[in-house]
Amino acid sequence: MTLKDFFENHNKAALGFSGGVDSAYLLFAAKHFGCDIRPYYIKTQFQPEFELADAKRLCAEIGVELCIIEHDILNIPEVVNNSAERCYFCKKSLFSVLRSRAVSDGYSVLLDGTNASDDASDRPGTKALCELEVLSPLRSCGLTKSDIRSLSKESGLFTWDKPAYACLATRIPTGTEIKKEQLQKVEAAEKALSGMGFNDFRVRCLGEAAKIQLKQEQFELAFNERKEILKRIKPYFNSVLLDLEER
Repeated sequence: MTLKDFFENHNKAALGFSGGVDSAYLLFAAKHFGCDIRPYYIKTQFQPEFELADAKRLCAEIGVELCIIEHDILNIPEVVNNSAERCYFCKKSLFSVLRSRAVSDGYSVLLDGTNASDDASDRPGTKALCELEVLSPLRSCGLTKSDIRSLSKESGLFTWDKPAYACLATRIPTGTEIKKEQLQKVEAAEKALSGMGFNDFRVRCLGEAAKIQLKQEQFELAFNERKEILKRIKPYFNSVLLDLEER
């Protein structure tokens, strides 16, 4: 099955839209193949501002109106407790909210951007998607992350080379309660490093310390800019550590 086949059979759908590589291409393809597609961005404390900015930009460039839903994910105890099943409870909450809004808007088919490279057996959130009958066209059509980047580049989407990004909750160790203040500190620290030219990195919380994880090719920059990194990160964390293993 191709995406063209899929959208011929599903010509009206709501999309859980993150602004990332996968959902961006899926939105583009849906419109290209004549689907009445409506993207919904569910804004929670787990997403940095740049993700929403990218989502707005992509929708504007391809001429689709973006629907933004505000959702307090920290009001879900099973999410805040941050067990190994956090992603399941989070995804269940997000797509339940999405389904309710989409149905009220006249959309009964829900889509997400899971692709064929994603390991469903290792993703607790996949179980929630199945329970809520959310369809994943990219995975159903056998499109891998590499395929999607290539197709996105051919289609002129600025997201084609956007680094993979996991939500801010992943920066908090499993089993540690998630607090809004921690998420804000991580977002601020990552924004500071991004402004220094770092990309595809993570800042993880270790108590009051920040652990920076980089790609190997950016280690030299980190060593050369050590003092500047400390200056920018210290307002948010007591200690700043560099993980010497490549991210």
